[in-house]
Order: sequence, then structure tokens, then C-alpha cells
Amino acid sequence: MPNRKKAQQPYHKAKRHRFFGSVAFALLWRFLLLVSIVALLYWLTPYLIKLGVNIWHSLLELFGAGLVLIALALGTFVWVIWRQQLYFLLKNWNRCLGAIALALALWGVFAFFNPGEGILSQVTLGGNLGKKLIGSPGIVGGLRITGLVLLGILFIAPRWSWQAIVTLYRATAKAKAKQPTIIKKVEVKEEAAIPTEAPEPELPLKPEKLPVFTAGGWQLPPIDILDKATEIELSQSDIEKRARLIEEALSSYGVEAKVVQINIGPTVTQFGVEPGWDRKYKEIRERDKDGNIKVRLQEVSKTRVKVERINSLANDLALALAAPTIRIEAPVPGKSVVGIEVPNTTFGLVNLRSVIETAAFQKVKARSKLALALGKGAGGESVVADLTKMPHLLIAGATGSGKTVCLNSVICCLLFHNTPHDIKFIMLDPKRVELVIYSSIPHLVSPVVVDTDKAIKALRWLNQEMDNRYLKFAKEGARNIESYNKDKHPGEGMPYLVLIIDELADLMMAAFDEVEHILCRLAQLARATGIHLVVATQRPSVDIVTGLIKANFPTRISFAVTSQVDSRTILDTTGAEKLLGRGDMLYMPTEATKPKRLQGTLVTDREIQSLVYFWANQQRIGITPIRFEEVAETPYSAIQKAPDPLLEEARRLAQEHKHISTSFLQRRLRIGYPRAARLMEMLEQGEGKKTY
Repeated sequence: MPNRKKAQQPYHKAKRHRFFGSVAFALLWRFLLLVSIVALLYWLTPYLIKLGVNIWHSLLELFGAGLVLIALALGTFVWVIWRQQLYFLLKNWNRCLGAIALALALWGVFAFFNPGEGILSQVTLGGNLGKKLIGSPGIVGGLRITGLVLLGILFIAPRWSWQAIVTLYRATAKAKAKQPTIIKKVEVKEEAAIPTEAPEPELPLKPEKLPVFTAGGWQLPPIDILDKATEIELSQSDIEKRARLIEEALSSYGVEAKVVQINIGPTVTQFGVEPGWDRKYKEIRERDKDGNIKVRLQEVSKTRVKVERINSLANDLALALAAPTIRIEAPVPGKSVVGIEVPNTTFGLVNLRSVIETAAFQKVKARSKLALALGKGAGGESVVADLTKMPHLLIAGATGSGKTVCLNSVICCLLFHNTPHDIKFIMLDPKRVELVIYSSIPHLVSPVVVDTDKAIKALRWLNQEMDNRYLKFAKEGARNIESYNKDKHPGEGMPYLVLIIDELADLMMAAFDEVEHILCRLAQLARATGIHLVVATQRPSVDIVTGLIKANFPTRISFAVTSQVDSRTILDTTGAEKLLGRGDMLYMPTEATKPKRLQGTLVTDREIQSLVYFWANQQRIGITPIRFEEVAETPYSAIQKAPDPLLEEARRLAQEHKHISTSFLQRRLRIGYPRAARLMEMLEQGEGKKTY
């Protein structure tokens, strides 16, 4: 062993000497390389400085003061990439383009200035590129800069720019309308108009445009009777903040989702949420090169998040957004998103004029005389309907939710586009305060009915009028009112008849069976004769809105109600109990499977008074109103007054038993509750029997 160690010592010493020798050699080469680089830089320093000065002069000559703008743009871009906010640039692409246009305009402004010394004295402050932007420092350059500024503003604030263009166009059109040539046309039209006996007093709302004359000599009211719409703009930052809160709240409850659409409406904002994936992972343990155990997760499967999971988080989302209530529409019809409707911080109003002036309403009006402007949806789109397609409308909601305002909007919308030759109204107002304002319009068949007994007679007259119209159709060989009026001159055709009932509950309490029977018969048969019903009630209970009435009124509107039971009664679904009131409604058309949320149109009292005065001023002599008191009773009402055939059997049971009740009569006579209750009333009135 000692000899072996001695033999190995020279080998180790030689190895150590070689190691230190190689290290010293490497350090020597590095030192020599560093000395060479320093010597080379020292020798090339004058040439590099000259090259840098030339490059700087070239850049300054080309860009001028625009180098500052380029530096700012590059710095902003690097900051966005560093913060990983590239999606912000893509989302606000229009603002980026606007900023570029404004920067080019500023660059062009630099080109108008020429310093007295330095490299920029040979060119402008904007460099050669700035000179090319303006072309020439005269009028052409100013026009180019103005165009770039307008283009930048148009990209940055497109909505404000569009409003400014529309305002300028309307101001120009109004100025043209006041020219003398228009006044001459007014004088020609006034000769064809029907003169009025009394001097014309000042209108509550003076129209600015001329009325439209029809073939029958009537004048249609101008649109300026209605107030112009005032839009309320919401803060874009608040909307984006709410979108982030929705994503964070859903993520905190284990639901992966992303807001892909934002539809801003007058009352609510609908956030379109796209459900993400529900992923499942498994742990995989592996050893690395050092022998350490590492755990990684491998995705096994993924399925779409169920809509029910988002639906069940409605209250949690309302808490996260600090909203009084939210409504979830899952899914949005025609889209692969779930709609979360959040109330706006500032409520907007939808004027009737703002919907009438839209292309959607004009399209419906072109093919139908009974076009209705209902309101605007959650996305701000105008919603219109055709009363002839409905063909009847049922409106319900709690007190103060907007039913009467909706009725006024329907009536005013029809009055705006139809003369008394085209449409007639029968208005039943048991509350005596809502529809009385329309008593002086020439469209009424009879003055507004406020008495309950007279209202029932009006329903009987309308029932007989429907039968008479069918007899006229049979003589003419016509199928419906459109074919009957096809070749008729103005004033000779058959007008549409629209029945307006402001409170159905009062009529149902006065004569339940007869009112239900007449309404159902009219709803089933009156469509072809041009008779349409618009019925409103503030008590949507099953004893008022019965199954027969619901079956014959497929088109319904529900305003805010107090409970889910009332919502199911009117719409057959929940949701109306979460509405906000003040015109917020759910509209269920005939062809839809789900109700659509709208903000109803608003008509002020001043607008109604102006419209009523306009039509009352054209009242013609010779039109006699119909007296409903002279209408004979229908066979159905006579049958209702006949004694019940089971009355004698009920009297026998009352004599045999000491105590009887309505349920007792139901069991023994095998009849329903309403008939048993009527028999009990007859027994109490006739015999005074004590009942329980």
C-alpha cells in the first residue's frame, strides 16, 4: 500500500500543474482580447461619433420634432406589451386609429414652423415627412390638417360625432322649411281643408311642421306634437367594470364564463355571458433527472358549464354588483350566450316619437294601419308590433307600474296615423279618470263609458256589430275587412273597431259569466271583421284572467307584479316579479316562446292634450253617437236570468238537512263551485236558510 501511494503522487501533481496552466492561459487570452477591443474602440471613436452625428442629423431632417411623437408611441407600445394588455388595443382599435390621426395632424402643424438655426432651419420643424403631410403651407395644408383632426374625432367619439351631424342636418332642414316657397304650399292646402267656425286658440304644444291631408279631407297630426327624445349616455368605464365583476363573481363560485356581448338599453344593460368549460384533471407523478418527484396535472375531460349553474347564482351576482335585482335570460333567443340583465344606475325614458321615427316602425306601418310602437329592448333596439297580427292584447301589472301609460301610448300611436274613417274606438273606463281625456276625439263610437252597466251593454252592442259585419261580408263575398274595403272610396269602407278596457276586474265583478262569454266570443271570431281588443287589469288573478280569456289572448304584456303567482297567471312563467316598474315590462308576442324585456314608450299629459285638441278641432257635424242603452239583451244574458233547473233539488236538500253549505251542494248535486255558490245565493235570498 505505501508503495502504491508513492507511485500515484507524481500523477496527481502533474494533473494539478496542467489545470493551473490552462486557467492561466485562458485568463491571458481574455486580457489580450479586452486590450484589443479597447484599443480598437479608441481608434474608431472619432469615426463612430461622426457616424452617430450623421444618423442623428438624417433622422432629425426626416422626422423633425415628430421624433418625440414616435418615441411616445414606441414607449406606449412597449408598456402595453410588458403589461400584457394587448387585448386593450384590439378592443379600442377605433380610439387607436383616432390617436394616430390626431398625431399626424400635430405633425403637420409642426411643418408650418421653420426655426432660424440648426439642421431644422433647412427643413421645417416637422421634417421632410411633415412637409409631405401638408403638401404646401397654404390653404391646402390647413385643409389636410382639418381633415385629419375631424377623422380623429370621428374615430374616438363616433356616437357624439353622429349626434352632431344629425343635429346639424335637422337645423338645416328646419331652416329650409321656413322658406317662402313652403308658405305658399301652406296656403294651397288650407283652401282644401275644412274650415272651423271658432278661432283657433294657441295649442298646448305648437307644431312646427305641416299636417298631412288624407283623401277623406281629414288632417293627420304632425310628429312635432310629440317631444323629442333625450338620450342618457352611460359611462363606458362603469359598464366595463361591471363586466369584470360578473366574470370575477362567476369565477369565485367555480363557474368559468366570459362576457362577450354588452347591450346597453334605456333601463337595463344586458351582458352576454358565454359559458366556459368544466374541466377535470388527474395528478401524474414523475421523477426528474435528479430523482425528485414532481406532480403535474393532466386534463382528462371537459364539458360545457350548465346553464342551471349560472341561473342559480342570480342572487349572488346581484350582491356582487350591488344591484336591487337582476334577471337572467338563459339562453338569449338566437344567440349562444346567457343574458344577465343588470339595472342601469341612471334610468332613461323612451319617448313615443323616438320609436315612431325608426325604420322598423315605418316598415310595419307601410303594410298595416294598426302599427304599435311598444318601446325599446334591453339592447336599445326599437320593438314594434301589428295589432292585426296579435290580434288582441292583454295588459296586466300592479298599480303604478305603467299599464295606463301603455294604454295611452297604444291609443296615441293609432290616433297619429288613422282618421275616423279608418278606425273607431270603444273605451270602457270604470275607474272614471284615465280615458275620459279622449272624450272629444271624433274617433269614438260613443263617449267614453264609465258606468259598469252601460259598459256591459257596450259589449253586447259590439257582439251584435260583429254578427252584422259577417252578414255584410257574406253579401259582398268577402273573407275579411281588407277584402271588403279593397275597392271602397274614403268614407265608404268599414272602419276598424278597437275596444279599450282600462280595468277588467270591475266588469268581471259586475257580471262575471256574461263578460267572460262575450270577451271570449269576440276574441275568437272578431279578428276577420276588424274588431280588436286591448284589455288591461291591475289584478292578474285566476278569477279575473281566467283560463278561457288567456287562451284567446295569446299576446300579453306584463308590467311589475307583486309575486310569482301573478307572473305565472299572466305570462305562464316567472320573471315579472323582478321588473323595476316605471314602464319596465315583459312582452310575450304570439310567435315567441319566451317573453322579451322592454322599456315601454312614454306619452306625457301635455302630448295627449295636444293630440286630443288637434282631433277635436276637426269634429264634424252629423255624426251621431251610438246609444248603448237601446241595445237589446243577448240570448246569453236572458239565459243567465232564467232560474237554475237544480234550484228545486237544492231547496229539497235545504229542507231535509239543518245546515248546508256550498261544498255540500257540490258533493250532493255533483256540480262545480260557481254554480253551487249561485244556488246558495238563491236559497239565501228566497228562504233565509242558515248556512255554514
